[in-house]
Amino acid sequence: MPASDVPPLGQRIRAERLRRDLSLRALAREVGVSASMISQIETGKAQPSVSTLYAITSILGMSIQDVFETAPADDDAGPAVVPRPTTVLSVRGLRLGPLVRPAQRQVLTLDSGVTWERLGTLPGRRIDFLRVTYAPGGTSSSTGDLMRHPGSEFGFLLSGDLVLTLGFEELTLHPGDAVSFDSTTPHRYRNDTTEPAVGIWYVIED
Repeated sequence: MPASDVPPLGQRIRAERLRRDLSLRALAREVGVSASMISQIETGKAQPSVSTLYAITSILGMSIQDVFETAPADDDAGPAVVPRPTTVLSVRGLRLGPLVRPAQRQVLTLDSGVTWERLGTLPGRRIDFLRVTYAPGGTSSSTGDLMRHPGSEFGFLLSGDLVLTLGFEELTLHPGDAVSFDSTTPHRYRNDTTEPAVGIWYVIED
């Protein structure tokens, strides 16, 4: 996929931070990272881990769907037009529904060996429908910390093995296994094997 088709994650975060009149230092303090790291994420010089991305979006009141969207122009003051669910949705020629073929997916590459592919969306719904890949050694948290975020999480592992730490439990998912839990429960994913772990994840954001 051409680099221009990758969602402008940093631009979107910066636009929302400025809209909320938050400084780099203030956001960094809330997230628990350095201001330099936030700056690098906003300028596209670094990508956040899954846990850092969820922390940023929670503080800014954004959904994961929001980070896939194009950052609004500074002079764009008009109300957003929400298309009907039956409308064919596209961003820069990428199809978001109702039918999305592999070459039409938006792809977001995160830190620590994690890739999200957006499988579709419905206007006005805070639902994340993703094909998730954890590369060998990949993890949702580069620091090893557990993450928590609003919503309910459902996952189905297609291939590979994936370890889920959920609260005080550690569960190993094998192909065909499924999980579902309240996303406010502290959790973390990691791939301890030498093969990629690939699954379909569905997160309903509250």
